[in-house]
Amino acid sequence: MNTKEKLKYFTPEEYALWLGSMGVIIAAYILFGSTSVLNFVSSLIGVTALIFCAKGNPIGQVLMVVFCVLYAVISWSFRYYGELITYVCMSMPMALIALVAWLKHPFEGKKSEVAVGVTTKKDWLWMSALTVVVTVIFYFVLRFFNTANLIPSTFSITTSFLAVLLTAKRSPYFALAYFFNDIVLIVLWALATRQNTEYISVIICFSMFLLHDGYGFMCWKRRQKQQLESNNTDNLP
Repeated sequence: MNTKEKLKYFTPEEYALWLGSMGVIIAAYILFGSTSVLNFVSSLIGVTALIFCAKGNPIGQVLMVVFCVLYAVISWSFRYYGELITYVCMSMPMALIALVAWLKHPFEGKKSEVAVGVTTKKDWLWMSALTVVVTVIFYFVLRFFNTANLIPSTFSITTSFLAVLLTAKRSPYFALAYFFNDIVLIVLWALATRQNTEYISVIICFSMFLLHDGYGFMCWKRRQKQQLESNNTDNLP
């Protein structure tokens, strides 16, 4: 793939979304006088990861592993132990598992595009049941550690856990689960800014994530339809 083809990998709309998000994050970092380079860098890596994930590209999962490490450090700084535990013990390992799954299931041999998976009713049942169990367990774990803003922190566990399961299953609904997780995280960090305005940049970060995950869901649903049509065409006599 030459340079011209690489530049055409993203559509004009995707470039607008990605570069626009980067611009908002940079502007917020300057305007709000943030001194946390970690918040800034993690936000840029996060939105870059999501634009690749929207394309079904495994590079997105590699970048997501890096984001998980940085975000865990940020969460630890505010005693959001739920976020810390979620990203270190769940999101990061699951991103690695998803990376392997995506690499093992390329669509028509294309390493830059994963084959969309099939999620059955049985899958939804066991994933839902497991999510409820994990939510209940972590509620008591987080309460034991005196986690700040316990209820929204627990809801973050719920949405994050379901999202990582769906990511590994290569389901379009992983992006939708992350969309709802972004809403919870915006609430969490809005509460944090009442004590430290340094975290405004994190709110901006997850606001951009919200846009990217919404777009990612639409991309995956469209890709699912295209791949099904392609498979049906290949099976014609």
